[in-house]
Amino acid sequence: MYDNIRLDKAMYNITGKSFTQALTELDPDEGYKDTELRGLDAFERQLKRFGIKVSGADSDRVEKFFVTAQSAVLFPEYVRRMIKKGIEQTCISDVVCGAVSKTDGVDYRGFSVTSTAIVTVDEGDDLPETTVKLSSSAKSLKKFSKLLSCSYESVRRQRLEAFGIMLKEIGAQVGRGINSYMCLELALGVTPSSISGQTITYADLAAFWSSMSAHDMDVMVCHPAVMAQILALPEMKFCVSDYMKNGRIKTPYGVTLVKCAQIGTSKILGVDSTVAAELVLGSDVMVDTDRLITNQMNEVSCSVLLGVSKVIPDAVAVLTV
Repeated sequence: MYDNIRLDKAMYNITGKSFTQALTELDPDEGYKDTELRGLDAFERQLKRFGIKVSGADSDRVEKFFVTAQSAVLFPEYVRRMIKKGIEQTCISDVVCGAVSKTDGVDYRGFSVTSTAIVTVDEGDDLPETTVKLSSSAKSLKKFSKLLSCSYESVRRQRLEAFGIMLKEIGAQVGRGINSYMCLELALGVTPSSISGQTITYADLAAFWSSMSAHDMDVMVCHPAVMAQILALPEMKFCVSDYMKNGRIKTPYGVTLVKCAQIGTSKILGVDSTVAAELVLGSDVMVDTDRLITNQMNEVSCSVLLGVSKVIPDAVAVLTV
């Protein structure tokens, strides 16, 4: 059971496994299907074991993790999860990438796709061909990092919910850096179209959407200022109900508008999110485990290694505004 497992910092250093994966092998989730602990993962069960409450008005203080040597082992994973949550809440990868891959290397090679037109063929004729090859050159994965300077003494009395907000903001800053990189990579090599006048109109949006003839543009990434102009258009006044239902704003023809300050005010990025891009992960979110466990930290560092590759170039379009 979860309350008999011996926790050790060496669980963070098992090749090919995260701390939670190593913990789950010792304490499988399947053993809790018909208990009050169902729905909790192995890490969350350990928080319950040591009585550590990480959210709510009566959440514990940071120092609660360091009551015992074993409970201290949980602290780096808590920090990592909060930072990762901040990245996920900010990063646009989940709405523009149709695939996610993992690699053990520090570089990656995407696809090069060439295709001939689909036509009817007579008996004996050559069939229309689509050729998929590895790109001729490899791209290096990019490392996105952030450092929070703070001593244990300065945070030990802070409530975990408040400390978690600070960690999520660190993750959000990393996520914004990833957004900048993704917007640049996806727009690279795309010939932009332009709006017809000085300000964007509904007709401009419709023409931009229809310009992707071979694919279905389902996402437009916009700067907040540009998004405000779009939302002010008379044709958008009936789209509020979509936001009330799922937190996303869609145009009347079904394109999701995504707010992203990192794209800049001069362009809109349109994608068919099912085929446009692949997110390549070289690592999960990583933190400095040893310092966090020994509470001798003067800083909290985090990093993630990743890249993005355009899978189908024709599934990406750019509108200059």
